[in-house]
Amino acid sequence: MRSYRELFRTPEFTPFFVSAAARTAAQTISGLALGTLVFRATDSPLLSAVSMFGPQLAQMLGATFLMSGADRLPPRSTLTGIQLATAAGTALLALPGLPIGAVFAVVFAQGLIGSLGGGVRWGLLNEILTKDGYLLGRSVFNMLTGLMQVAGYATGGALLTFLSPQACLLLAAALSVASALATALGLTARPPRASGRPSVAATWRTNALLWSSRPRRLTLLGLWLPNGLVVGCESLYVSYDPGAAGALYASAALGMFVGDVTVGRLVPPALRPRLAVPLLLLLATPYLLFALHPGVPLAAVAAALASIGFGASLVQQERLVTLTPDHLTGHVLGLQSSGTMTLQGVSAALAGTVAQVTSPGVAMTVMAGASLAVTGALTWAGRAGGRGLALRPNVLDEREADGRGGERAAGASSRG
Repeated sequence: MRSYRELFRTPEFTPFFVSAAARTAAQTISGLALGTLVFRATDSPLLSAVSMFGPQLAQMLGATFLMSGADRLPPRSTLTGIQLATAAGTALLALPGLPIGAVFAVVFAQGLIGSLGGGVRWGLLNEILTKDGYLLGRSVFNMLTGLMQVAGYATGGALLTFLSPQACLLLAAALSVASALATALGLTARPPRASGRPSVAATWRTNALLWSSRPRRLTLLGLWLPNGLVVGCESLYVSYDPGAAGALYASAALGMFVGDVTVGRLVPPALRPRLAVPLLLLLATPYLLFALHPGVPLAAVAAALASIGFGASLVQQERLVTLTPDHLTGHVLGLQSSGTMTLQGVSAALAGTVAQVTSPGVAMTVMAGASLAVTGALTWAGRAGGRGLALRPNVLDEREADGRGGERAAGASSRG
């Protein structure tokens, strides 16, 4: 599968795409509105950053306790329920006079509920598309995220000049309902990919199995850490320049779109594995400029250029799928998604803390330097073990290959 036309001719891909578009728009508008609301109420870069990226902080709890559901729950009804719960939480955040403590409680609950969504969603995409179409399909969704963020942040920034943050939150809640409807009406009811009930024990057992492979472990860390630290830089846009935050977020989203188009569609497959490390370096380096506190035009260019580096995640995700047996695809992609979100939330809190005692520009520079250091350390570790961050052919661990039937049997035994 090598063309976008083939993708959209695939049954169920279009409604899946529409649902994702509405969900991303809702997240974008609600994040900017909530960050602005909290910053106006508290004048705190830390609380503003955490309010925008706080749901990610709950992701690792979901990965620790809930992720076995990614392959053991019916995808359509699970995704529909998650989006409806998100809509209800967003509407609750729009209540006038809601205390800051209650705001963060709702944000945490949204993150915990949503933590299961990544595994279910990307495992389902792996079923809808053929194996050779997964990277192209995932790049389309990354491109969609970039475009919807450009539109969402630009629209959200404009709306916030005319409407209250609470009104923008209600609009985001309506978009989440639209996403749920697109999922419920457009997708086929599929059975779970694995048998047995979701459980904490099954989640821990599978997490341990996935983590036991050194190449897979390094790939997961490469997806989590450099990316998350740079999102810490992005979390400070509101406090860096409250009036231009929408423009900075839109510029970053545009850069991400360019990176995903380039890596997913234009770069030959043989060249892709070599691009992971250079793209990760590009992801962080432009943020070093923020130590000089550049004006909005130069800051927007730096944000756009840096975000091209997010294309590295496509190379790393392709490697991760190759390194994982089919019956664990949903779980490992959920683990990757939850870990990424968690590190983004932690980094937002860390960046906000540094900004609180220094300045947003200095904090961005610190987070970018940390990202570069982590990329260097992971590259060294990968080469020391004979494998870098690039994609290489994989031979499954013998116990994983043999465990395909055993995993199902274990799930079946836990049913009773």
